[in-house]
Amino acid sequence: MLNPHFSIILITYNEQIHLPATLDAVAGLGAPLFILDSGSTDDTIKIAEDHGATVAQNMFVNHPQQWHHALSTFKIDTPWVICLDADQQVTPELFELLRTFNDTDHKDTNGIYFNRKNYFKGRWIKHGGYFPFYLLKMFRTDVGYSDLNEMMDHRFIVPGKTEIWKKGYLKEENLKENEINFWLEKHLRYSDQVAYEEVERMRGARSQTIEPRFWGSPDERTAWLKRLWWKMPRYSRSLIYFSYRFLFKLGFLDGRTGVIFHFLQGFWFRLIVDVKIDELLKKAKDDRQQV
Repeated sequence: MLNPHFSIILITYNEQIHLPATLDAVAGLGAPLFILDSGSTDDTIKIAEDHGATVAQNMFVNHPQQWHHALSTFKIDTPWVICLDADQQVTPELFELLRTFNDTDHKDTNGIYFNRKNYFKGRWIKHGGYFPFYLLKMFRTDVGYSDLNEMMDHRFIVPGKTEIWKKGYLKEENLKENEINFWLEKHLRYSDQVAYEEVERMRGARSQTIEPRFWGSPDERTAWLKRLWWKMPRYSRSLIYFSYRFLFKLGFLDGRTGVIFHFLQGFWFRLIVDVKIDELLKKAKDDRQQV
């Protein structure tokens, strides 16, 4: 019997290394499965179909647009939907919360935040502001939507009341990132999108969908911090942010692997973004002078 309360959607691309464990972790929930793939060449599709998932294909542009396509394309008959990345596993504690979930117990709620444990090279990144970390992953069908004002840092938005589940976790571990070249190449691609997006924000061509509020929901707080970030001076802000994560948020307690992660994600990546922002601004200035 299919779960009458919620369905599960994933987006994938060559995820045979993650998909079996991710789908096995939710198999006992009986939820309808939907997978939007972007041209996988490994066994991703076979694994999805073996687990009874409905599979569709769409060319990948960025995460917000891919999620928008998934939510707009699949016919979801349940009142709720859960959106997971292929490397996000439902832990036993979260499984129990979902197993006993009943729509009638959440009539006034439109969205639910899950807590996340993030792993890098096999180590749980517990400090540096990475735990607890709440992600809006479950929301009412046709109420929640993908924020298309973001190019890389995707999130879902719901109007109205939300809940935060502090117990039970998503375990997020991208095993492909155990090879540092994969991590670096991925974040170099991401830096192109983040730099382009920030330049658009400087020009007023892009705005925040979520109202920034320091004391608001997890996403409203993130929006407030992003607005502060965009006002900070380039180049120095990456060092300030890394120092904040490493010292004030105790990132140094995550051990050698954690230090590597905080340095790469908190400093190196953001420094690269600032360099690319200046390159884009210089190119635009040169183009104007040539006209």
